[in-house]
Amino acid sequence: MARRYSLNYIAAAIQKIMKILIIDDEPAIVQFLKAGLENNMFVVETATDGERGAFLGRTGNYDLIILDYMLPKLNGAEVLKEIRKEKKHIPVIVLTVKSELKNKNEAFTLGADDYMSKPFLFEELLLRIRALLKRPPKTEGEIIKIDNLTLNTRSNIVRRGGQEIYFTRREFALLEYLLLNRDKIVSRSQILENVWDYNADPFSNSIETHMASLRRKLNKKNNRNLIHTFTGRGYKLALNKLGGYGLTDESSPL
Repeated sequence: MARRYSLNYIAAAIQKIMKILIIDDEPAIVQFLKAGLENNMFVVETATDGERGAFLGRTGNYDLIILDYMLPKLNGAEVLKEIRKEKKHIPVIVLTVKSELKNKNEAFTLGADDYMSKPFLFEELLLRIRALLKRPPKTEGEIIKIDNLTLNTRSNIVRRGGQEIYFTRREFALLEYLLLNRDKIVSRSQILENVWDYNADPFSNSIETHMASLRRKLNKKNNRNLIHTFTGRGYKLALNKLGGYGLTDESSPL
């Protein structure tokens, strides 16, 4: 007799199962998150104190971590430090009752990727999780290079011709995304999904402004232009605008 499988089972089998670690000491919150995430086809593991959470975060193979800030044994800031000390680039969403700006600033400085205050809507958390998981994974300590431009994903330092260049957090993320997709045309919608927040306004000119800033900083001292615009299509980071694609020159740089 042939075995029957549910649609959910089949869907899970044919897609990459994403694994999430929840570090929170509130049983009701943990149960609520675990049930909701498992219903959306995530594998979930939990830790109820900072010490255990830091250990799992350092040694486990997770796609994303949800981290409370008020934890026994080690607090959220200490857990985040421990995870980042191991050069782990796992996306981390801080989920906490602490809503003060100073706490948000501390979390982002320590390497958090997103921050949500309790109480929260599960649907919004799910949107943020999916937005983070769409981003290309960071490489562990790799130096990405093109021409005389280097980007170190471990130290977050960018150099061109040996000279260090300062970028804002968003500019750095945009440049890294372009480098990880070198020689490919990436659309505005792809950039919004992978670099901007999930609720970014698709009609703003923020991408164009950041692209112009990247070019201005990268093209100093007569360095060759590496960021190419394709009207109606998007942008490409490459040594040559038309290299390997056989495209016509249909636009000028921003």
